[in-house]
Amino acid sequence: MRPCDTPGMVKPKRPRDPNQLAKLVVEIATGEAENVKPAAPHPDRRKGGLKGGKARAKKLSAAKRRDIAKRAAVARWRL
Repeated sequence: MRPCDTPGMVKPKRPRDPNQLAKLVVEIATGEAENVKPAAPHPDRRKGGLKGGKARAKKLSAAKRRDIAKRAAVARWRL
């Protein structure tokens, strides 16, 4: 098992080997193994993510926003 992006959550990893993957598919089809689907994200987290950038921009001064934008432009054009 490998960690997901969210701390505390673990997602089972599908085998990369075609033979092992075929075996897993057969086990899921016959009911010997359970097909685990990823859990849906919590709706409150989405709301926080949607308003985060706007709230942060509102708190920043114009000079600070300009400084951040300049550093972002330099980073984009850096080779």
